Amino acid sequence: MNPPQLPIILALGTTQTLAWASSYYLPAILADPIGRDLGVSSNWIFAAFSASLVLSAILGPRIGHQIDLVGGRSVLCISNLTLAAGLALLGLTHSIPVLVIAWLVLGVGMGMGLYDAAFGALGRIYGDAARRSITGITLLAGFASTVGWPLTALGLEHVGWRNTCFAWAAAHILLGLPINFFMLPAVHGAKAAVANAVKPHIPIDRAMVVLAFVFAAAWSVTSAMAAHFPRILETAGATSVQAIAAGALIGPAQVAARVVEASVLSRYHPLLSTRISCITHPIGAAIVLLFGGGFASVFAVFHGSGNGILTIARGTLPLAIFGSQNYAYRLGLLGAPSRMAQAVAPLAFGLLIDVMGSKVLMVSSAFSLAALAALFLLDKNAASRKT
Repeated sequence: MNPPQLPIILALGTTQTLAWASSYYLPAILADPIGRDLGVSSNWIFAAFSASLVLSAILGPRIGHQIDLVGGRSVLCISNLTLAAGLALLGLTHSIPVLVIAWLVLGVGMGMGLYDAAFGALGRIYGDAARRSITGITLLAGFASTVGWPLTALGLEHVGWRNTCFAWAAAHILLGLPINFFMLPAVHGAKAAVANAVKPHIPIDRAMVVLAFVFAAAWSVTSAMAAHFPRILETAGATSVQAIAAGALIGPAQVAARVVEASVLSRYHPLLSTRISCITHPIGAAIVLLFGGGFASVFAVFHGSGNGILTIARGTLPLAIFGSQNYAYRLGLLGAPSRMAQAVAPLAFGLLIDVMGSKVLMVSSAFSLAALAALFLLDKNAASRKT
């Protein structure tokens, strides 16, 4: 019998908020002070961050296969230890080689501990009925940037970036690890499953290729905005206060959109939600490009709404199309191109902003619209079959 969903949702929602806030959302606040302390450009930090995402992409399918076999508890617990180690090493960094090693360790932790792993764990527990729990944990973890950016900025101001890294590491040991260990169910027969495991064969058909492209294009925008959102708005004419205030709206917008997805859009195939998620960023970008930085908050709401729904779609759309068999492994395969794109996006957009300023939003909008167009290549049969 499957465990009740609410305790699992609360547990994973909490640990996912911690994992995202202390890894993926870290460079947006700490890249500049780390660069100044080490005497290098912040682009070095974004390059190391990109390398960590590449590593997490490479590890994704293997981690997903492990979750399919033994469940998510052991994998997510190890992710807490790995992320803590990477954060501690980052806090001790005094040179570029150590910086790169620290981010590579964090890349391993992100591969084991972010949404794909959590979604895979839920698919292992609840099978085809995992859509509700996937939506539930994203409702809570949607506040990761809203919680993470201010806490990291507060730590930077009062104790410095190094101690801020140490504090996040301690949070993984004292909060994340116990929650994942005690709240996630163990999988019976895991040792036998590992002993008899055969690598699954998943055909790379049209639906797989289309979904891989959609998630790669859309998540490159998410990655770029997570790293450069305040900076882009300032080049559009927003003040620093307006840019930070707008950034703080992304989390609530994500959560509000996820409430709509859970209450209204859940009646429909996830393909509809995914299409909606791809159009909101271009709408918000058009508004801020036409009317200036004073409309930064409007852009943040549109971008956050789309990103909130996209996060759910990353888990629910493959589940709806392909079913729960080898679900975590399939997520790893689908997620690899998107993590590669996410790896390139912060550095690439950082360089583009130097040249284009706020007009870089035309590039990000083109990526979102390309993803939207690709979704229409999924016909009704492809969007309803199970394998």
